[in-house]
Amino acid sequence: MIEKNVVNGQWYETEQTIPVFNPATKELLGHVPSSSADDALRAVDAASDAFVTWSSLTADARADKIDAWYRLINEHRDEIADIMTREQGKPFVEALGEVDYGNQYVRWYAEEARRIYGETIPASVPGKRLFVEKEPVGVVAAITPWNFPAAMITRKLAPALAAGCTVVLKPSEETPFTALRLVELAEEAGIPAGVINVLTGDAATISGVWQAERRVRKITFTGSTAVGKLIMRQAADTIKKLSLELGGHAPFIVTENADIDKAVTQAIRSKFRNGGQACVATNRFYVQASVLDAFTEKFVAEVNKLKVGNGLDADSTIGPLINAKAVEKVKAHIDDAVAKGATILTGGTIDDSVGYFVTPTVLANVTEDMICMQEETFGPLAPISVFETLAEVIERANNTPYGLAAYAFSERIDEALLLGKKLEYGIVGLNDGAPSAAQAPFGGYKESGLGREGGVYGIEDYLEVKYLSLG
Repeated sequence: MIEKNVVNGQWYETEQTIPVFNPATKELLGHVPSSSADDALRAVDAASDAFVTWSSLTADARADKIDAWYRLINEHRDEIADIMTREQGKPFVEALGEVDYGNQYVRWYAEEARRIYGETIPASVPGKRLFVEKEPVGVVAAITPWNFPAAMITRKLAPALAAGCTVVLKPSEETPFTALRLVELAEEAGIPAGVINVLTGDAATISGVWQAERRVRKITFTGSTAVGKLIMRQAADTIKKLSLELGGHAPFIVTENADIDKAVTQAIRSKFRNGGQACVATNRFYVQASVLDAFTEKFVAEVNKLKVGNGLDADSTIGPLINAKAVEKVKAHIDDAVAKGATILTGGTIDDSVGYFVTPTVLANVTEDMICMQEETFGPLAPISVFETLAEVIERANNTPYGLAAYAFSERIDEALLLGKKLEYGIVGLNDGAPSAAQAPFGGYKESGLGREGGVYGIEDYLEVKYLSLG
C-alpha cells in the first residue's frame, strides 16, 4: 500500500504520520502522512500551475487520458478491492462492485468531456451576435469520506478532469490507501503532474488553507450535514462554488399493493449494503398495516441469512463498522428504541473484541419518538413502523430536515408515481433498492446537500457560463 502523499507529481513522506487500521481485526495496516498547512498550499500552487495547461488541452486529449485511467482501474480492480476491504471492511465482492460502479463515472465523464457545448442566442438588435461558452471553474478541492473510498473519489474527480479543472484531494484518514492507489493509476494513465494532488492529514488544517485560497474556486464534499454547513459558511468568504452531498434519513415504504418478495429483496440491498454505512441506505421502514406481518416475517428470515465477518472471508456478507464510535452509535439507537417500547426481532448482538461487528438488527413496534426514526443510524439497524394511509406515510416520511434518498414499493403504477411525486427527496427508488447510476443525477433536497453528481448534471457544477456579445 502507498504510504505517501503526492503534490505536483512528487510523492513524499512526513515526519508526523497517521496510523490506519483494519476495522475487522483492529490490526495496523500502515501509516500515511500528516500533511501540513504548507503542504496544502503547495498543492494549490501545483494545481493552479497545472490548470493553465490542462484546461488548454482539447476535449479529445483530456478524454483520452481519462479513458486510459478507466482502463487501468479496470485492470487493477481486484487489487483496489482488496485494499478497500482491508481498510474499510466491506466484503470483497461488495468492494469489487464499488470499484466497478465508481469506474463507470470515469468512463462516463471520459465521454462527457467531448460534449461540453455552448450555444448562440438570437440578438435583439441588428449587427450583434450573442454566444454562450462554458469554461472550467478552476482549481477544485475535493474532500471525500471513508465509507465509499473509491466511488466518492471517481464521482468527483472524473467530471472535474473532464471539465478541464485540476484537483486538490483530501481523502478520509481512515481509508486513504484506496485513494492513493487510484491517483497513482491516474499518473500511469498520463494525467500530468499537478492535475491531481493528494494530501492526508488534519481536516481543519488542510481545508482551512483551501478555504482561504482564492485560487480554489470550488469545493466538493461528501460527509455529514454538520460539517457541510461549516464548509458552506467558510466558503462564503471567497464565494466558492459548492457541491455538498450530505446526510440522509431514507424511508422505505411498503404499501399493501407491493410485491412483498421484491420489496424484501430490495430492502436487504438498500439497508445492509456496506453494513448500512451509506448515505442512501434505508434508515426507517414504513409498512402498511395489512401487509406488516407478511413483510416482517419474510424480511427477518432474509436478515437471518446474512453472515457477519471479515470482508476477506468468502462467506461474509456483512463486514465490520468503521470504528468504535460507529458501534457505540448503533448500540445507543438500539437501547433507546428498546427503552421506549421497541422489540428486537433479530440481532442486537455487538462483538467488538476483535473487530467492530454488529449483527444485523430488526426492530418492531417502532414509534416516531425513537432516535433511530429521527437520526441517521449509519449501521445495520432496521426499525419497522406501521402506517394506515398514503397521506399519513408521506407526511411522516417527509417530516425530516433531510432529503437525499427514499424508496417506495407498490405494483400499482398510479400509487407508485404518487409516492414518487410527493416524497421530498432528490432520489426516489420506485420498486428499486439500488437506483444510483453514473448517468443519473445523485444529490438531495433540503439539508442533504447542494448540486448533483452523475450524468450531464454532474459536470455542470465544474463549469462557469460565459456570455459573449459581439458587436
